[in-house]
Amino acid sequence: MDLTEIRAAFEERGIRKVKLGGFDVDGVLRGKLVSTRKFFSAAKSGFGFCDVIFGWDVADTLYDNATVTGWKTGYPDALARIDLDSFRVLPYEPDTACFLVDFHLPNGKPHPACPRSLLKRVAARAEASGYRPRFSGEFEFWVFREDPQTLQTKGFRDLTPLSPGMFGYSWLREGQHNELASDILETMEAFGIEIEGLHTETGPGVWEAALRYDDVVRAADQAALFKTTMKQLCHRHGLSVTFMAKWNAALPGSSGHLHQSLWDGEGDVNLFADAKSPDGLSTLAHHYIGGLVSLAPELTALFSPFINTYKRYVPGVWAPLRASWGIENRTCGVRAITGPGASAARVELRQTAADINPFIAMAASLGAGLHGIEGGMEAPAPVQGDATGMEAPGAPLPLTLDHAVRALEASDAAKQILGEAFVDHYVRSRDWEVRQYRKAVTDWELRRYFEVV
Repeated sequence: MDLTEIRAAFEERGIRKVKLGGFDVDGVLRGKLVSTRKFFSAAKSGFGFCDVIFGWDVADTLYDNATVTGWKTGYPDALARIDLDSFRVLPYEPDTACFLVDFHLPNGKPHPACPRSLLKRVAARAEASGYRPRFSGEFEFWVFREDPQTLQTKGFRDLTPLSPGMFGYSWLREGQHNELASDILETMEAFGIEIEGLHTETGPGVWEAALRYDDVVRAADQAALFKTTMKQLCHRHGLSVTFMAKWNAALPGSSGHLHQSLWDGEGDVNLFADAKSPDGLSTLAHHYIGGLVSLAPELTALFSPFINTYKRYVPGVWAPLRASWGIENRTCGVRAITGPGASAARVELRQTAADINPFIAMAASLGAGLHGIEGGMEAPAPVQGDATGMEAPGAPLPLTLDHAVRALEASDAAKQILGEAFVDHYVRSRDWEVRQYRKAVTDWELRRYFEVV
């Protein structure tokens, strides 16, 4: 869309104000509300946005090790450029337009810490090679009969789930909560996020949504906006939702799987399909899988960004512990899907949880796949049967964020794929996260040691 079309759309829809926002490295949507006058001015040349959003953590605590910004630079403005094609209107706020921004340095170059700009750079590499990457996300999330105040008052303990019991794929529970389910489907569709499937998962109050595939940047936009919009939507129903990878030790974790494939430049032919191949996958797909599997250990910090994410890396919760792949094997880190039909051929990255930053995780997995193609990397033999055991084939994945950060820091491939500046900033941000956790005293430690030792 150009500004003339947007001005006409504003007048037709009665738009009176505009939300502008961009995502930080933790996947948090940071933004502001502006007048329409300010929007049309900023749409031409960009606007200033304090770069502290790349200098603090998920709790707004300032890093002590950042180099892209900090006390020494005075936390100046980054240049935020509005992506006019991201125009949306949230049904709950019909007089407010919403746009995403990309962050740039004052000299106009993409900001090295901007996740959306990172994904655009990796996508451009794919397109320059004649590939059109298409992705989709599917997220599990837990819904509670709580609001922000009760969550704080209860200390995030003894929460009341939306519904009790283990009711995976439950027609009953969906019917009992039809008002919520319908609102999710209708609101997301109106906001430009198409959900192909919505169902309950195994656990009290847990659901899963599968988003329709799209070109990779739009797919990441939809995945990231889905999480933010779900939090707003649930609040309107007097509910809360979490996308934590593992919110309760006694219950399953929350996956955030990424489906991905490469198409020809016109988007007509799925290049991962080969009907003449014994397994239905093309040589290109095998090289892509080879890159994903071989680089999985050193890219784990990008796929699993938080301390809590690694609580999901335990036997028996459907999370991979080793770098592996298999045909229609949900126990592997990478699951290859060959149908039905050539258009459905794709790979599913199952290592990721619902807490991912979709821009970073998609950039890392697409970059790894391209790395495999460019290097002609052969995929290892597909795993038959259970791939989750520690004795299963494949290199072990890091089981803590600390180990994952060290592996990423040492990865030449990651720096080649994503750029040294981004990897450096990301490593610093995750190192900070590790150090914050080391200082914490958990409830588990108090219960276990307080009286005994």
